[in-house]
Amino acid sequence: MDVWEEARRHLDGLPGGAGLNIAYEAVDRHVAHGRGEHAAFRFVSPDMKVRSMSYAELAQASNRFANVLRDLRIGAGETVFSFAGRIPELYIMAVGALKARAVFSALYANFGEEPIRTRLSKGGGRLLLTTAPLYERRIAAMRSSLPMLRHVIIGGHEVAPAETLGFDALMAAASDTFEIAPTDPEDTTFVHFTSGTTGSPKGALHVHAAAVALYASASSVFDLKPDDIYWCTADPGWVTGISYGLVAPLLHGVTAVVDEGEFDRTRWYRITHDQRITVLYTAPTAIRMLMKAGARLARSFDLGSLRLIVSAGEALSPEAVRWGRQALGLDIHDTWWQTETGSIIIGTEAHDDVHLGLMGKTLAGVETAVARRQTDGSLQFVGESDRVGELVLKAGWPSMFRGYIGEPDRYAKCFAGGWYLTGDLVCHDAEGRFSFVSRGDELIKSAGHLIGPYEVESSLVEHPAIAEAAAIGKPDPLVGEVVKAFVTLREDHIPSEELRLDLLAFARQRLGPALAPREIAFCRSLPKTRNGKIMRQVLRARELGVPEGDLAGVEAPEPTPEVELRAAKGQQQP
Repeated sequence: MDVWEEARRHLDGLPGGAGLNIAYEAVDRHVAHGRGEHAAFRFVSPDMKVRSMSYAELAQASNRFANVLRDLRIGAGETVFSFAGRIPELYIMAVGALKARAVFSALYANFGEEPIRTRLSKGGGRLLLTTAPLYERRIAAMRSSLPMLRHVIIGGHEVAPAETLGFDALMAAASDTFEIAPTDPEDTTFVHFTSGTTGSPKGALHVHAAAVALYASASSVFDLKPDDIYWCTADPGWVTGISYGLVAPLLHGVTAVVDEGEFDRTRWYRITHDQRITVLYTAPTAIRMLMKAGARLARSFDLGSLRLIVSAGEALSPEAVRWGRQALGLDIHDTWWQTETGSIIIGTEAHDDVHLGLMGKTLAGVETAVARRQTDGSLQFVGESDRVGELVLKAGWPSMFRGYIGEPDRYAKCFAGGWYLTGDLVCHDAEGRFSFVSRGDELIKSAGHLIGPYEVESSLVEHPAIAEAAAIGKPDPLVGEVVKAFVTLREDHIPSEELRLDLLAFARQRLGPALAPREIAFCRSLPKTRNGKIMRQVLRARELGVPEGDLAGVEAPEPTPEVELRAAKGQQQP
């Protein structure tokens, strides 16, 4: 029996053989099996108060919202959006929308007007859930330019401004019983928008069949047990916050913790301590922020409940893994996947050993390969281990995206000969473990060398003064490109000429003169996506003075360099 068939055996399907619906499998199935009183969510408010919601309560609340959509004449296949923080209403809405066979999409609460307008327009948003302050600040002025947006619902127990509807009032008037209509596994569930360096954001479409892959991957990577207290720190505006912050934990019937507050290192540890978190799914940027505070803060809390920490969003540096061992007493497991893949594809499974600098192996059920694109559009597969090539996936796994909204040609270009082209460059060892090299368009070509920025960055953050690093290729008339690094410093370190020279020597010693950076810029912050991934393409665009592309997903608008220091000519590489 293959892994997908095994996962399907754990799912019920709609009663009477009426298809597969994620909301039923994630919520109603557990109620039907007698686990309705088990906590589905624990919502931690900004003032650290905790509100628990059982599976039975979530089933009734999502039924009410499904009826709200029906009463508002939002039909199957129509798209509803949230524009709010991690409030309970967002999660109720998402499950209710799936029951009504509508399509759900979450927007980051700190988006500006233009990215909101672009996504609502492109996604054909018929209904929007937000809060009163966000409506007044962002939505009210643009509403006349969004004729397809028929309804705005105000959550957060706030008074609804004129021309909006109150969430609480709508829910109170709706029935708490709802029968899910027959659902085809290929019916669309979510639209996840992903920004690019050029062009408008892409709206990746996913379907109910993804439940199979999400259940299977959460089993192998997280080894979830019924009594686990699971915390995925990702915002729902990022695919991880939906796939593994909402769907996967509920499919397994565990308790998922949702933090409504902003990231704070002490808060992070306190939630882990107070809620007795057993499995944590987070991002390297959060780990780096914890590292910046040092191990002493970690040791001031009882984190003994943790049995597994997993990372997503970008490759995890060896230094982060070593720090986890020292400060948290656990290896941090890495994972690789994309918005388009819908679920984890490569990772270190829960009971496997972590290998420094390696992401792990391909999960069962997915076929991967390493290839190089040829000029005629075909693929040349890389058969030998440790050779760099593009990671490609054999099309057909259950959570694979089914298209980009309104862009069939853009979707078609993602495939060649039945393989999905990830755009990520990797290499793999003889045991099939992958290491991340770079995005295909981020390789630095210098004097005949192909340099992956991740390798440079991983070495730099080994230095005790460096908190974060990003490397780009800067055009050079002699060697094609030279490596330029942007770094932020740990607390109690300040930029200086002495530190610059120390970093240059450190990098040359670690990487050799061919790979080490020739230029270093000290920065207060680096531009990142909302999920914390450093955007090297933005740094490169600013360096070259060219358009930066869609920056709606960028967390730090400017790199704000404090000091920029370059290597003296006499110290540059030959």
